[in-house]
Amino acid sequence: MYLNMVGGQDELVFDGGSFVLDADGAIKFRAQPFSEGLHCVQFKADSSGVKPAAGDIAPILSPEQSVYEALVCGTRDYVNKHEFPGVVLGLSGGIDSALILAIACDALGADRVRAVMMPFRYTSNMSQEDAAKQAELLQVRYDVIPIEPMYEATVAQLNDVFEGAEEDVTEENIQARCRGLLLMAISNKTGSMLLTTGNKSEMAVGYATLYGDMAGGFAPIKDCSKSLVYRLARFRNTLGEAIPERVITRPPSAELRPNQKDSDSLPDYDVLDSILEAFIEEDLSVNEIVARGFERDVVIRVLEMVQRNEYKRRQAPPGIRISKRAFGRDWRYPITSGYTFPE
Repeated sequence: MYLNMVGGQDELVFDGGSFVLDADGAIKFRAQPFSEGLHCVQFKADSSGVKPAAGDIAPILSPEQSVYEALVCGTRDYVNKHEFPGVVLGLSGGIDSALILAIACDALGADRVRAVMMPFRYTSNMSQEDAAKQAELLQVRYDVIPIEPMYEATVAQLNDVFEGAEEDVTEENIQARCRGLLLMAISNKTGSMLLTTGNKSEMAVGYATLYGDMAGGFAPIKDCSKSLVYRLARFRNTLGEAIPERVITRPPSAELRPNQKDSDSLPDYDVLDSILEAFIEEDLSVNEIVARGFERDVVIRVLEMVQRNEYKRRQAPPGIRISKRAFGRDWRYPITSGYTFPE
């Protein structure tokens, strides 16, 4: 007889699914995963000993459903056990925030979730339309707060300091930090916890802004690769429309500069995520990853990004662990090592 609790505790989620085996290893009873319950299992005694009688056997969940249920359970328990009245998040019109909005609503109910769209000059009409549509689908409170005035005021204050310097990632980070400031202000004023929307792929290579989109108290998809995020979004829509189809099918973009796409500076996510999984979860070397068919220069570039951005991950909020190795307690990598990957 195997007994397992149900519920979230920081990064961990206990998934239930208690079961009973007979002496031959056959399942005689299995409880529903992610569901608390009081179950009675009958045993029969005969000349050969005591045997469990056949009972209900809950089906095994698909990988996507199991992960999604874990994210909902972990988010619900983190918010409720800390007695937050609800959550707030930035809704960008992209896939990550769309998935987290669905998770939050399933975990807490729409009345405890608040979504905020913070458009800028680079925010497409498509993003604004899709964010508004999802907020309507899930019936959450939805606010639109343009960041243009904040951005212009910030840049104006820095004009003398930046004189003669070309625009670069600095201006992109200012956009993210304007949004983070607004979201944290709403969190402080309402008591609702801010959910961060970064995924594992972004956290691995540093595609997140300290004190910007990394600001918040809990990161539900922190251990989900970008590829998994897409699979989870499609799974969630099988339960009822929650994420507009265009959000899932459009090329991902941070929309921090004109016509920006993630693929401008990153390998395709199927390649990136495979390299990251091999390095982070399997402990493979450069040579071992290259032997799987990846170009050596791409592997080294990705691993160097992982190495350079350890300092960011040390400052990230906790998130739910769903893989063999998540960033946080499972991951021990020095910020300062002086090591370089072999060419």
